[in-house]
Amino acid sequence: MRTLLLAVLLAALPPMVLAAERGVTATDLVSLARVSEVALSPDGSQVVYTQRDTDLAANRGRTDLWLVASDGRSEPRRLTASPDNDDAPDWSPDGAGVYFLSSRSGSRQVWYLPVTGGEAWQVSRLPLDVGSFRVSPRGDRLALSLEVFRDCADLDCTRRRLDEQASSPAHGRLHEQVFVRRWDQWQDGRMAQLFALALDAARSATGAPVALTAALDADVPSRPSGGRADFAFSPDGSRIVLSARIRGRSEPWSTNFDVWSVPADGSAPPQNLTADNPAWDAQPAFSPDGRLLAYLAMERPGFEADRFHLVVREVASGAVRFTTRDWDRSLGAFRFSADGRSVVAVTDHLGQHPLWSISLGGGAPRLLTSAGTVAGFDLAGERIVYVLQSLTAPPDLWLQDGRAAPRRLTHVNAAGLTEVRFGEPEQFTFAGAGGATVHGYVVRPWNWQAGARYPIAFIVHGWPQSSFANTWSWRWNPQIYAGAGYGAVFIDFHGSTGYGQAFTDSISGDWGGAPLEDLRLGLAAAVARYPWLERERACALGASYGGFMMNWIAGQWPDGFRCLVNHAGLFDQRAMYYTTEELWFPEWDFGGGPYFERPADYERFSPANHVLAWRMPMLVIHGALDYRVPYTQGLATFTALQRRGIPSRLLFFPDENHWILKPGNSRQWHDEVLRWLDEHLHE
Repeated sequence: MRTLLLAVLLAALPPMVLAAERGVTATDLVSLARVSEVALSPDGSQVVYTQRDTDLAANRGRTDLWLVASDGRSEPRRLTASPDNDDAPDWSPDGAGVYFLSSRSGSRQVWYLPVTGGEAWQVSRLPLDVGSFRVSPRGDRLALSLEVFRDCADLDCTRRRLDEQASSPAHGRLHEQVFVRRWDQWQDGRMAQLFALALDAARSATGAPVALTAALDADVPSRPSGGRADFAFSPDGSRIVLSARIRGRSEPWSTNFDVWSVPADGSAPPQNLTADNPAWDAQPAFSPDGRLLAYLAMERPGFEADRFHLVVREVASGAVRFTTRDWDRSLGAFRFSADGRSVVAVTDHLGQHPLWSISLGGGAPRLLTSAGTVAGFDLAGERIVYVLQSLTAPPDLWLQDGRAAPRRLTHVNAAGLTEVRFGEPEQFTFAGAGGATVHGYVVRPWNWQAGARYPIAFIVHGWPQSSFANTWSWRWNPQIYAGAGYGAVFIDFHGSTGYGQAFTDSISGDWGGAPLEDLRLGLAAAVARYPWLERERACALGASYGGFMMNWIAGQWPDGFRCLVNHAGLFDQRAMYYTTEELWFPEWDFGGGPYFERPADYERFSPANHVLAWRMPMLVIHGALDYRVPYTQGLATFTALQRRGIPSRLLFFPDENHWILKPGNSRQWHDEVLRWLDEHLHE
């Protein structure tokens, strides 16, 4: 009877009461839904967004479109459920439906779905995949990007040539200039170009696409990571503005993107609007009334981490109306307000990535969000919808309506996180190199208890000019280490973004100087401030620049840690220069020229020169398709460790690039990293 009564009582309890609490795991990380690509309907009443769900059995993610009312009074509903990916939503001007990209027809084409119900239909039927697109404000045409052979007169020519290459027994490719490969793909001679495709009243394509940028020796959008932020229609649909860099022979060491304007019907070639600026001009957009053109601009040629400031010009005269040149923050994405009197933009800012309202009439920018990272946003009227994430929250949709309090619209991972408890993060500051104020974060183990002491996972961010901020990461997530019982510590050392351009600039030419000093001082400050961190049991981890820092620490701070984890790290600066693709990056960061002109500047921070000092065990990880930091850098690191007799392992992924993206590989990555930490930090 007592057993029966206990069973009845347990059955009556809510599931979360019975569930055992735990920290975040790698399976959680790859299984959680990912929200992105948010688009607000023209009247601001509905939000369509992309949600990626993971099929662990198939070892892939799948993206679908979802819809939610902006008043938050209804649950989100799935709009598409094709086994193939549906993404890149763009509302029709009348708000009746959504255009999107899908590969459900066997190739990636534009589709249309009425939001009131009914089946989606295929809009474009082109012989090539569509890379990105936008809908004209009049709804009469699409602007879309296609990869074509420049000497082909039509799309069918490109299609035939690709088919011939695939069937040919000869597979060699002849190159006459760099780039020969980008990110994780070898160049095949094609170039991304922008086309206009007319739409009929039934929202279907009619006629052949018209080339808009054939006169430019440039990829539109830029490769490998450009998208529809690189081009935009004028409000009347008559023109398109775009950002493009002329290729020529200097493309791998040039950051000279310009803003161009072209008639949307292709009746004239593009005109360069920013030829006077030899640095980067990006993300052009018109004000709602079409009188103003805004874009982001850098000032220093060859420096991809220069500060992006907003430039607003009169379309008629070309005169500059407004600029944020005097504001010491670098803008990311931006949108004009409905009345055209301000823009909404995002920036890195003191370990956060918030939204700002910037009045074109002057005055200080107004902060719209505070803690966390805004990973995407859109606006209509007074409403701003945005994707918000943080160290303790995967991305969800939020809405801000005028000056009312923000309202959360989705809880996409609530069910999957019922049992999960996050480690508590805390930001701290300390006196870093040269006495400068430096910021860092500590994340407690998920099951932290006062009086206990915990080993340390000391994480160093990649890309020297970036930030390990208050955000949710799908690859380097501190909650994974907190979930495994470690205290996670990470420092925004000299070079990090969001603390002023001078702080960002300081890492150039000093890769292993002030940043290493900040890491030393930051770890010491964290241990002093949080006595539950056990300094004697610490392992350092990093990727890309962070991987370089693991190799640099091995030679410059050889007693600093019990172990190291190096993902895609730089080992030999000479070999790196001659085998990477984007040469502007090393040329700027190592003294302003190629290796053969300034070898001493490169060798000054080449870990290969200090292997004799190495003695810490190291796990080395690399992907075969990583062309940014070629896998030979990881192989050389492992060879040096093995030849020195230092405990080491090499985890090699033949099907991954600079990032580990496939769910199965991601879980293996985390399993091996945590196994390495456990072996060295637990007696």
